[in-house]
Amino acid sequence: MPTMTHDLPELTRRHALAVGVTVIGTGFLSTNTHANDDGSAEHKGFRFGLNTSTIRGQDLSVEQEVDVAGRAGYDGLEPWLGKLNAFVEEGGSLKDLRKRIEDHGLTIESAIGFASWIVNDEAKRKKGLEQAKRDMDLIAQLGGRRIAAPPAGVSADETVTLDDAAERYRALLEIGDEIGVTPQIEMWGGNRTIGTVSKAIYIAVRAGHPKACFLGDVYHTYKGGSSFDGLRMLGGNALQVYHFNDYPANPPREKIGDADRVHVGDGIAPIREILEIFLSVGATPVLSLELFNREYWKQDANDVAKVGLEKMKAAVAAL
Repeated sequence: MPTMTHDLPELTRRHALAVGVTVIGTGFLSTNTHANDDGSAEHKGFRFGLNTSTIRGQDLSVEQEVDVAGRAGYDGLEPWLGKLNAFVEEGGSLKDLRKRIEDHGLTIESAIGFASWIVNDEAKRKKGLEQAKRDMDLIAQLGGRRIAAPPAGVSADETVTLDDAAERYRALLEIGDEIGVTPQIEMWGGNRTIGTVSKAIYIAVRAGHPKACFLGDVYHTYKGGSSFDGLRMLGGNALQVYHFNDYPANPPREKIGDADRVHVGDGIAPIREILEIFLSVGATPVLSLELFNREYWKQDANDVAKVGLEKMKAAVAAL
């Protein structure tokens, strides 16, 4: 496990006080949160989701992805908005797709979108918020409750301050309030804007909104040089969905990429410790398998999904 780096943003006394008064309202203190109650006792309250990136290389249709997750026995699905939007543009019926999802006993626990809600350019940000609203509406029609909110669209030479990011995240959350879908602040390890756990948490707390929450990821936490101990600061309200995966010892952290992610238990990530931290703070997030491994993409999608679920359940059973 990586040691904690100096990734916590420098806070003035004024900022620290401002953050402090919003912590309880957002449910980030572990002593003020509770575990989700919709998981089975057999799996200690955890539910399991399939992020469709895991079977992206097989080039399946949206309907086929739903069938793969359902046959494998997942509780939830985390689709990508790009594919869903293409499905609609090609004449696909969201009503029929929702029925297919529900017939498999699945729920849409989250979704992956890349709306430019956080950028500095006001015109681009306005378009990004409009895109986010359309994405959230689509997810709501499928019965979904959450959507990822990563730092998408920020150019390499652009600097977005954390306070500006927090203000913009709040605006995104307010749009979500209208639709009934919650945007989850997502970090990308090493990203200039939200590249560490502490930056993501600061933005969420600073937003001062009761539904602010954090979409974490095993790989991205490692890639960004953050410690998993940061999760001890959170609780059930903040930790609703967590991208689950593992990473190998090689390539080293400085060179590791998305495609290097492996199945849970096949790498060196402190999986047991992460799960124990969740339980210690009263959190049982949906564990959503998110992989981009090109070797897995060469395999039968049903086999990849089944193995992935078995390995996640085995990690929880070992607690």
